[in-house]
Amino acid sequence: MVERAGLENRNTRKRIVGSNPTLSATRFILLILALLVVAAPARAQQVLAPEIEVFIAEMADKHQFEPGALRRLFAQTQPRPEILRAISAPITTLPWHEFRGRFVDAARINGGIRFWREHAATLERASREFGVPEEIIVATIGVETLYGRNTGTHRVLEALAMLAFQYPPRADLFRSELEEFLLLVREAGFDAMAIRGSYAGAIGIPQFLPSSYRRYAVDFNGDGRRDLMKTPADAIGSVANYYKSFGWRSGEGITVPAEVDPGNAQPLLGIGILPQLRVGELKRLGVAPATPLDDGAEAALFMVESEAGPLYWLGLNNFYVITRYNRSINYAMAVHELARELRTQFKPED
Repeated sequence: MVERAGLENRNTRKRIVGSNPTLSATRFILLILALLVVAAPARAQQVLAPEIEVFIAEMADKHQFEPGALRRLFAQTQPRPEILRAISAPITTLPWHEFRGRFVDAARINGGIRFWREHAATLERASREFGVPEEIIVATIGVETLYGRNTGTHRVLEALAMLAFQYPPRADLFRSELEEFLLLVREAGFDAMAIRGSYAGAIGIPQFLPSSYRRYAVDFNGDGRRDLMKTPADAIGSVANYYKSFGWRSGEGITVPAEVDPGNAQPLLGIGILPQLRVGELKRLGVAPATPLDDGAEAALFMVESEAGPLYWLGLNNFYVITRYNRSINYAMAVHELARELRTQFKPED
């Protein structure tokens, strides 16, 4: 725009001076200054924060991006303070009984039955190929986006830029996801400013972060594209592939209710959700599974908050795998319980 303004300035001077030789030098200078003021905002828009310039330089060096193109792209982004507010108070921190009511409800159960019927053949194939039950695939998509209805309204580029450069607690993670996003849009030919998703930068029907999109998305309908934004078949296959990649064990359980003395529970809860103690050892430490488990199986004790107080569970390998999709225990429990409701109520033909 500045260069164009300069050309117009020269042409304007020729026209004005040619038609009016007595035009004063002062008047001409004022005209030039006015044109420069109009052009100034365009130049100002190109001034980026130092941390963004460092990121651009790294992307150019590491992945051969054109710095000017990235500067023009980031110059289009706008600050979105609502992103920071949302990530500072995630819904997964609600007590379990409140969280459950939002995600294991009639809308998701009924919607899941419809989604399952509509995509029954695709779900059956995904379950057969990846070893993940249909109801787990459906429930995951249901919890994430209500079966593709709520995929997010934030520009993914703006969300990731806000979190990468203005959210210190997790800046490294989101800086990495911003890098992955730019690689994804280049590889797939997407319009970086057109892609919308969650406040955390998750994309499409299954809400994959860019790194997961690049690693685990599959072309499950065979059309030559991995489209998680508009193609349910690709979303179904990609969710199943994700769980398989993180070690889903076909035919094994997910959770078992347990009894434990609350006074002895805290050390076991502090170990974390990764199953690393054998059931026999947990029994010796005072944990009593409500249903029989092999003493050699590995499990982890966890707790959720009910209206009546804490409830204790043993999480098996497949429960841990669900937490790789979202590390919240509430989230994994919602997927598990919604899946159980769907399996109970689903009938191929009514």
